[in-house]
Amino acid sequence: MTEQTLAEALSLTDDGAGALTARLTGGFSNAPQSAPQARGAPFGGLMAALAAGAMRQGLGIEAPLQSLTVQYLAAARFEDAVFRPVMDRGGRNVAYASVTGGQVDRPAIQALGTFGRDVAGPVLTPLSASPTPVEDLDPTPLDPGFGPWFTRHIDHRFVAGPKLFGENAGRTPELGCWMRTIDAAPLDEARLLFLLDGLYPTYFTAFPAPPIISASVDLRADLLGELNPETSPEGWAYFHFTSRDVGGGWAVEDGVAWSPDGRPLALVRQRRKLMPTRG
Repeated sequence: MTEQTLAEALSLTDDGAGALTARLTGGFSNAPQSAPQARGAPFGGLMAALAAGAMRQGLGIEAPLQSLTVQYLAAARFEDAVFRPVMDRGGRNVAYASVTGGQVDRPAIQALGTFGRDVAGPVLTPLSASPTPVEDLDPTPLDPGFGPWFTRHIDHRFVAGPKLFGENAGRTPELGCWMRTIDAAPLDEARLLFLLDGLYPTYFTAFPAPPIISASVDLRADLLGELNPETSPEGWAYFHFTSRDVGGGWAVEDGVAWSPDGRPLALVRQRRKLMPTRG
């Protein structure tokens, strides 16, 4: 079978009765490429993008997505998943929607979306970044022995290297990387949500190998401006991630995304549950 493309993975089929179906395949597994795809589950960034897409497509929402809050209830299986969106409150300025998704016997995700149009008003944009331009950096794909299957759908260009396994020990656990999807399509809402979860946990840079594995519990993304084909015609965005807290079996990480011209695009916060380690 031909491997599923990202565009195919993001596609939702409407059944005409309020449900939309996505086909989840192993090419988007979060298992390392050194392991079988079935050892993992569909990548959280893909599930977030599908949740937002199901609300937009299923409810006919045209206004930009302002925020998306996702709870990962369980690992979905690699088969068709059904998403059921609900308009909790519509309005001329702001619309609130929700969606559940997964297999019939295994709810995998629930999400809340806030949609609304931008209007004229005061402007304050304190978020700024001046990374090395992407064209000055060489591609830096993740090691297949470590990188998950889904990362084959992402172009990575690290600004100061991947800093894996202790290079940030004793320093701020942070990481900067340009990313785009390998189809090099203009950056849109779905691809931005996909990429906001497109790197390994930043705490990997603070601790030695082997990596401390974790599972995403929840994710909140705030989009800061409407995306159009001119925002990033070749799909690139610069991402900076920082671990805010690791302890008690949990990790909290923040990220910011910028367009190539320096405009802030999104904020993301993710909570992870660390898997027990053997002594």
